[in-house]
Amino acid sequence: MNQGRRPLKPDESILLDFESHLLLERSLSGNTVKAYGVDVRHLLEFLNSTGLKLTDVTTDHLHTFLSTLHDLGISARSQARLIAGVRSFFRFLGLEGYIVSDPAELLESPSLGRDLPDVLTVEEIDAMIAALPAGKEETPRNHAIIETIYGSGLRVSELCDARLSRLNLDDALLIVEGKGSKQRIVPLSPAAVSLITDYLPQRARLNIKPAGRDTIFLNRRGAPLTRVMVFYIIRDLAAMAGIKKTVSPHTLRHSFATHLLEGGANLRAIQEMLGHESIATTELYLHLDRSRLRRELLEHHPHFRVD
Repeated sequence: MNQGRRPLKPDESILLDFESHLLLERSLSGNTVKAYGVDVRHLLEFLNSTGLKLTDVTTDHLHTFLSTLHDLGISARSQARLIAGVRSFFRFLGLEGYIVSDPAELLESPSLGRDLPDVLTVEEIDAMIAALPAGKEETPRNHAIIETIYGSGLRVSELCDARLSRLNLDDALLIVEGKGSKQRIVPLSPAAVSLITDYLPQRARLNIKPAGRDTIFLNRRGAPLTRVMVFYIIRDLAAMAGIKKTVSPHTLRHSFATHLLEGGANLRAIQEMLGHESIATTELYLHLDRSRLRRELLEHHPHFRVD
């Protein structure tokens, strides 16, 4: 256990000192300083959630933190950058006399992210949307599908099982059922609300099968879409947009998580939105949770921002 030689300042104060150090003494670019600041904020959130002080951090604690990012599906590129930011931060703490030994000195970039799908840039996702063929019957549905997966981080199974009875367009909310039959509320982006609203009249004109009566997204025959069908929709659109990466519905989910992390969203909020932990079902908690998660999305998700 490390014992700091100087008393620790509050998190925000020490973070401001770190950013000033990067800018003035290491002459890093403003973008790099901002990115490292975001990375260290994620680390501080993690430490606060576990009750650890900076002076108590070990290399094992840092590996646990990085494993959390892996579990969220954060891209390998983002993980590598975050490791660089964390290393710089602990070097700074040592230089300033806050810690005696550096727990990040022996921190190796673990083999995280190798099995994760590629992550799309915001521009690539926009290119997929632009590649949707105008005038085709399935285009409104497919546009709504892309925006719903990327805007809310849904699993493909959650999208295929999404119910009209659990959709609230007025409040821009959808209740989905994830792994282990656990339900959670996800905010919908303004674009998703608009696109689903436009798609529903078209859906109503289908010869809807009994199995599809409460399902939002249907095929031409009025039956629920399968996961394989959604996979082909996403894959083919990526090819039409000229994207060479391996793209699947899961790619959009991982892009959702990565873009939120890189934008500075709270790790706990990302975990909840991805459905990695169940959300309590009391009305009060749901109300508070909706507001907080929507605030994170409005501040940090590219398709929620209003310029």
